[in-house]
Amino acid sequence: MTAAPPLAALDDAAALHLARETLDIEAAAVLGLKARLGAAFLQALRALLACRGRVVVMGMGKSGHVGRKIASTLASTGTPAMFVHPAEANHGDLGMITAEDVVLAISNSGEVAELAGVLPVVRRMGTTLIAMTGGAQSTLARHADIVLDSGVAKEACPLNLAPTASTTAQMALGDALAVALLDARGFRAEDFARSHPGGALGRKLLTHVADIMRTGDAVPAVAPGTPLGELMREMSAKGLGAAAVVDAGRRVLGIFTDGDLRRLVETGADLRALNAEQVMHRQPRTIAPTALAAHAAERMEEYRITSVLVADEAGVLVGIAHIGDLMRAKVI
Repeated sequence: MTAAPPLAALDDAAALHLARETLDIEAAAVLGLKARLGAAFLQALRALLACRGRVVVMGMGKSGHVGRKIASTLASTGTPAMFVHPAEANHGDLGMITAEDVVLAISNSGEVAELAGVLPVVRRMGTTLIAMTGGAQSTLARHADIVLDSGVAKEACPLNLAPTASTTAQMALGDALAVALLDARGFRAEDFARSHPGGALGRKLLTHVADIMRTGDAVPAVAPGTPLGELMREMSAKGLGAAAVVDAGRRVLGIFTDGDLRRLVETGADLRALNAEQVMHRQPRTIAPTALAAHAAERMEEYRITSVLVADEAGVLVGIAHIGDLMRAKVI
């Protein structure tokens, strides 16, 4: 059995120096793109905005990994996009591309064989081809309708071989395209949430009070003349620490909470002689069922309450939202 090679000794000072130098080189590569943005970048944006199909991102190796991320970013910010592997495209997946698409091909050298093999076919289809490359005179650049210069002075790799600064530049340029596109499309936080319904932002921007509120018999509510003892039993049965006081038409008149009960006991009042109308808080804060659940959470936090009554435009009680419901829905 061959012995494992001995572990190399780590020179702390040299390692930190090289790491910092890597960050300097990659930062310079990204900043170098800034001065080169101009007419070609605007042409690319117009082509992507005018695209009636999808943006098809292609790239091999490390550029392929960058391409997958760019396609994902575009798709989640309002520009339909997908990644197609050039090698697979040479063996049938080229059929996924149509004349209505725009192809964004990424290659630092611009001479990757698998990518070069599909370029003539893409051109014959009439598909707009945008090249992101550091090779201005490369095969990819010659076939492209629009060339985005992603070239870097050198890689961060000490051997100047491993794609490092070049892939960082590609990623940054892809982000610049995505951000400019989402702004041009008027893409909003609500639109982003629709693409991320499972995320925290999606839950906050897509979940409404109606989605989480309790309704029907689960809503603690009594008439104004209800004796305090019955009001307390209603509160206990529903377990929300509050009960609404409503008229015959279910319009909200007031609310009574556990906190109100404690303060009432401290006054020494004869509880048996009181009814709901006498102890309720009049004109309580309510929220509409169409409001975002996140707004209900903000109201609870602002007023230090754990429940908020839900009423329609006519002031009719339609539900109650409790802090526990918001937590279960992961709104907070």
